[in-house]
Amino acid sequence: MIAGTGADTDNGAVTEPATALHPGVPPLKLAALLVLAVTMTSMGVLHFARPKPFVHIVPTYLPAPLALVYISGFFEILFGVGLLVPATRAWAAWGLMVLYVAVFPANIYMLTHNISLDPKKPIPRWALWVRLPFQFLFIAWAYWFTG
Repeated sequence: MIAGTGADTDNGAVTEPATALHPGVPPLKLAALLVLAVTMTSMGVLHFARPKPFVHIVPTYLPAPLALVYISGFFEILFGVGLLVPATRAWAAWGLMVLYVAVFPANIYMLTHNISLDPKKPIPRWALWVRLPFQFLFIAWAYWFTG
């Protein structure tokens, strides 16, 4: 490989640089991988930078809401970055699926108590209902990277 060019000097093939970092991953799947990884990592960082909105949606029956926000943020960062490393990708994807199930009660709590991340900007009730099935789409999205 000629550095920085994407040209493979052995057989003349040209590869996309990002695909070269993730061999065997089709471009569409790679794009989906990068979007999921960046989204999860960014959301995890937000759990530390601005925890208050996340604390607000932790169900009241759970102990230590701030600690739970930090724990979930840590794992969002860990699994988001883990998706980018081929050796840890499947592990990170399984971890995300578990995390999506673990935080699902917060989505239900938001719906049943009509809570928004930002109380000054209420989320319409219909949007809270629509949001629930998206957890299953996120689980399917992560599952795509388990094998």
